[in-house]
Amino acid sequence: MIASAANSPSSPAIRSALATIEIERDGLEALRAALAGALGAAFDRAIATLAAVKGRVIITGMGKSGHVGRKITATLASTGTPAYFVHPAEASHGDLGMIQPDDAIIALSWSGEASELADVVRYSRRFNVALIAITSNAESTLGRQADICLALPKAMEACRVVAAPTTSTTMQLAIGDALAVALLEGRGFSAQD
Repeated sequence: MIASAANSPSSPAIRSALATIEIERDGLEALRAALAGALGAAFDRAIATLAAVKGRVIITGMGKSGHVGRKITATLASTGTPAYFVHPAEASHGDLGMIQPDDAIIALSWSGEASELADVVRYSRRFNVALIAITSNAESTLGRQADICLALPKAMEACRVVAAPTTSTTMQLAIGDALAVALLEGRGFSAQD
């Protein structure tokens, strides 16, 4: 177990690091509790939707959510789920053509209000492409438009000075890993595959 930052005789940098990890651990614990509760049903629906996709899983997100989305894309692709990252700003300039009717989209936005996602969301609704939202706000524009909303619990950011995404991106990354591993296990994907 990590020592409490308040009881640590270490340097200020170590105390800061320990506090950051403790705050992010609390966020992960809140996510774990949510998955064991109400979030679990939405997660099951997301897995069923992704497992049935005949095309690829398209991941999109802006800013830090986009960076997390690229990592989720790589994890899905390396564990047996064909996946591709589409940058939402590039999507608005022609890359929407990369998304096909047999695909499913996972859109990440902590607030659910990233305006850059609007064209991807409209496209998914127009062409009936399954849309899964990963957000902290089920009542956001993204959350309301999605077929399935994985509403992550709100949690304190470890960086409280400028509210830089820290705990929130850790939680997004964890739910992405959980999706990838559940899909891998559901398919019986092995090291030989």
